[in-house]
Amino acid sequence: MSRKAAALGSLLAAALLLSGCGESDDGSGGSGNGSGSGSESAAVEAELLGQIPMAKVSEMSGAMGMWTTDKNFVKAGLKKIAGYSLDGAKAEWQIPLAGEICWSSPEPTEEGLVAVLFQDGEKDPSVCTEVGLVDLNKGKLLWQKQAVDEYGSPQMFDEVTIGGGTVAAAGTSADAGWSVAGEPRWKPSDDTCPVEGYAGSDDKLIALRDCGEAERPQLTLQTIDPATRAVKSAYELPAGTEYAHVVSTDPLVVAADGGDAKKGSSGASEFLTVDDSSARGKLISSISTVGGKYGKYKLDCPATEVTGCQQIAVTKDRLFLGTSEPGSPSSGAENDLVALDLRTGKQSGRSEGTDGGPLTPVGVADDGKVIAYQEADVVDEAGGAVWALDPTTYKKTKLQQNPSSTYEMEARFTTERRMLFAGDRLYIGGEHVTEPSTVFKKKQPLAAVFGAK
Repeated sequence: MSRKAAALGSLLAAALLLSGCGESDDGSGGSGNGSGSGSESAAVEAELLGQIPMAKVSEMSGAMGMWTTDKNFVKAGLKKIAGYSLDGAKAEWQIPLAGEICWSSPEPTEEGLVAVLFQDGEKDPSVCTEVGLVDLNKGKLLWQKQAVDEYGSPQMFDEVTIGGGTVAAAGTSADAGWSVAGEPRWKPSDDTCPVEGYAGSDDKLIALRDCGEAERPQLTLQTIDPATRAVKSAYELPAGTEYAHVVSTDPLVVAADGGDAKKGSSGASEFLTVDDSSARGKLISSISTVGGKYGKYKLDCPATEVTGCQQIAVTKDRLFLGTSEPGSPSSGAENDLVALDLRTGKQSGRSEGTDGGPLTPVGVADDGKVIAYQEADVVDEAGGAVWALDPTTYKKTKLQQNPSSTYEMEARFTTERRMLFAGDRLYIGGEHVTEPSTVFKKKQPLAAVFGAK
């Protein structure tokens, strides 16, 4: 372990904030078909533009949800969703909710709609029964629905998403769907193969069903008609797959956990790329995360969640992951970024990381470049940074350097966080409202915005 990693571990362990990073068994760490260097000359010296204060609570409360629009930075908070100026400095609107937020769709639709799952704070404050549709552009809750069983009892859900114009919710007890207009599309029923969860995009809706038994799950990935739930394509995941996480709907890529999470795979033992163009889905490629030829990777896929994987970026033909160590023993970098071809499962390129901190993929920009976050350096007391990786040349360019004055705040945003880079600003937000720290003197915000003044 490097001195920087050790120092960061000590800092976070003291605050009870440290969790696993998903390291897997080592491979050759080869350079693949291409490797790139980096440039820092164009980096902007960023400042802390604004921060969203943490609400006062006596125990942790859900606050999952963070998005940007042309006008606002939007963050879920304590029983609310609020819109702020793009620099995070000014509150502009607020949507109060009846209870704690349990889940929200990670990406807004082209129309700026997101689905939110929250608790009924009056009748049963500990149960996630309320499904809502939020218009981020208008700052408005368009509707709020419950799904009831044949006895009239509201059903509990774990996740919610939007796909192809349908809001779909699912959980251990039931699933249901509504049109974006709020009309029911299907109601809870006693399916032989219950839906574990849904993943959606503007054009597609994916369902994950379990047709097995409690001790022997048999997971099936279905591309369905968003309006009728009719199955367009089905792919049966390999026997022994305990959990699966959809990381992309187009191309269809799923992170599967074959029971190897205990080895450090952080919820996924392999990535599977599936062709869902015909009734019977076909496996295109598989990429192991628990050892093999191309190295060991960092990722975070919470075990029971169908969506929610982080530290991953997917383009039309490649999967980008951060390694746990640099590929070359002589490298001074903390780790590398690796591109894996979704058609072949083989490494197509590698970009050497930096010595300032580990690089983590956080998304893909509109121009196709992969955005990576460089973790704050707690040893040298340096802020984090944002890099853009060219997916063709594998060369990376440093876009902005965050200030050293906020390195501790950044380091505390380590687990259960969301990151966005939009409009030349970096947004970092926590997924929970937490009680004040007994270790750190400075108050931690719920979210922070970094960029040029």
